[in-house]
Amino acid sequence: MPDYTDHYAPEGLRTRGTVIVVPGRGETRATYARLSKRLAADAYRVRVIDAPAVEDGDPADFADRLSGALDGTAGDDGIVHPVVLIGADSGAAATAALLGRTDLPAARRPDAVVLAGLPGQGPGAVDTWDEELDVRTFCPTHRSALTQDSQVRRGALRAPVPDAVLTAAYDSDPGVPVLFLIGDADPLADHEALTRTAKSLDRARLAVVHGAHHDVLNDLQHRSVAAEIVTFLETLRNELRPVITWRTSTW
Repeated sequence: MPDYTDHYAPEGLRTRGTVIVVPGRGETRATYARLSKRLAADAYRVRVIDAPAVEDGDPADFADRLSGALDGTAGDDGIVHPVVLIGADSGAAATAALLGRTDLPAARRPDAVVLAGLPGQGPGAVDTWDEELDVRTFCPTHRSALTQDSQVRRGALRAPVPDAVLTAAYDSDPGVPVLFLIGDADPLADHEALTRTAKSLDRARLAVVHGAHHDVLNDLQHRSVAAEIVTFLETLRNELRPVITWRTSTW
């Protein structure tokens, strides 16, 4: 059984890029079905992999898994660029830490990365499943999906992401354009550290989702978040020049 799930652009449309989604603590590939279908509907090739093991995980193994997952998306004309990694929670931390390694070959680097819900240091203050759900999301559909998915590891947020991984994620330069996504109601985020990191990078944008919790890709604002990601993907295709700007606005 493959350790990934695929979503394709609608038949008849030319694929506009390739997206690899990296889940976080306790999550499964099914956790990102809604986001993946939405991105695929906009003609992006999406592949969701299993969440990486960040505790005593081997960065080389994670790099190999990413590379293998990406290589498997190649069609008759090869891999469709731009290639963008979307990491959530510990998946975001592992992705940022990996891209910050100076020994990572250029061929294994994506064209850009989206880091969503990058956690701060320390465990999540959750004792029950209802408390974990409240930390994650207020979206009733997503809460139901998490609860009904028997493969979701309950209590996973209690295990902190290793300090070494977080330090590498916050202090290193991934060397590619970065879109940070964070909910302003995310209790696991270190908002000050994330702001410092975003400001320290040459090509980074920190987008704050108002009212969103830790699972910023799957909270009540998931449509607007998906639109922000598509806007980033389209801007990336346009050499980071905004496709749309406002000349005037009264709201």
